[in-house]
Amino acid sequence: MSNNESFIDEVSDAVRRDKLFATFRRYGWIGVLVIAGVVGGTAWQSYSRAKSDAAAQAQGDAILAALQNTDAAGRLAGLQGLAASAVATLLLAAEQEAAGDSDAAAATLDGLANDTTADMLYRQLAGFKAAILRSASQTPDERIAALDAMTAPGHPLRLLADEQVALAFVEKGDVDAALTRLQAINQDAEVSPGLQDRAQSLIVALGGVVETVAEPILGEPVPTE
Repeated sequence: MSNNESFIDEVSDAVRRDKLFATFRRYGWIGVLVIAGVVGGTAWQSYSRAKSDAAAQAQGDAILAALQNTDAAGRLAGLQGLAASAVATLLLAAEQEAAGDSDAAAATLDGLANDTTADMLYRQLAGFKAAILRSASQTPDERIAALDAMTAPGHPLRLLADEQVALAFVEKGDVDAALTRLQAINQDAEVSPGLQDRAQSLIVALGGVVETVAEPILGEPVPTE
């Protein structure tokens, strides 16, 4: 009986091995393809990353080389010759402004602000700087119209835009509207110390009283409306 069982076990093992080898022969190419895909994908990812890093380094080196020119014309020419990038565009606008060509700087910034492929933060910064550059030749109402959309919640430069809108209200003689903006800036949880100091100084200069946010006393419930 034991010999028969041993023989049956050997035959069963042989059959399983044959089935396994047959399965490998039939479907083994799938495993090879998967492994090749993983290895190839990893290699391509490494190549793409290296290529991107090299391009970024080359762009940075070109920007530094342009900025190292000792004369303004050389810096402008160097920056204008670079491939388009948000940082290079902002630097080019700064050089154009420094050279006294505010119109060209504003136009450069407009191009970045309208570039849908650029990072949103760079676009918003470019739009704000362009609005500031044009403010010298605009009426207070035109400045308010240009900047008011940037004071919306969520805009990274909303408090700085609010400050400029408040100054435009001061220029047009609407002190109450200016104080409303300045008080909101002063009490905003995200205001920087420098901006808060400026807002408070202007509030006092306009004859207002600096309002502070009342802090609840420990142990007492915070009143709600």
